[in-house]
Amino acid sequence: MKALQIFIVFALFMALAITNLSATPSEDESLFLDNNEDRTQVEPPSVGITSRFLAQKHRGAMTCNEYPRVCRVAGSPGPDCCKKKCVNVTRDRHNCGKCGRKCKYSEICCKGKCVNPMSSKWHCGSCNNGCDKGSKCLYGMCSYA
Repeated sequence: MKALQIFIVFALFMALAITNLSATPSEDESLFLDNNEDRTQVEPPSVGITSRFLAQKHRGAMTCNEYPRVCRVAGSPGPDCCKKKCVNVTRDRHNCGKCGRKCKYSEICCKGKCVNPMSSKWHCGSCNNGCDKGSKCLYGMCSYA
């Protein structure tokens, strides 16, 4: 129990020390200037300590409309490019079969076609989940009737 109390006091002390060290001076305080010096002529202390990494220009994101091969990279959402985004038109609800073709709210995209998984005999409940002969799809489940 004594060790736990010592640990808690030590953790609080460290948190207080970190907070005090990271605090910035207020408007009327100054760490680097005398009160009679002009603040506008002082450079921040980090000037000149920039690395080459920080100095490089940011190129922006590589979009598929400029670089179509970016969609074929492993880990890409899909091999097709629609509105600057990589998608798979065989499964994407917003680009089903071709760019811009949206499936209805209750439909999903299976093999590039919008289907209702609640009643489709070949896509019952999910894509490529066909019902056996003699059964039908009711509410996304194959049932014998």
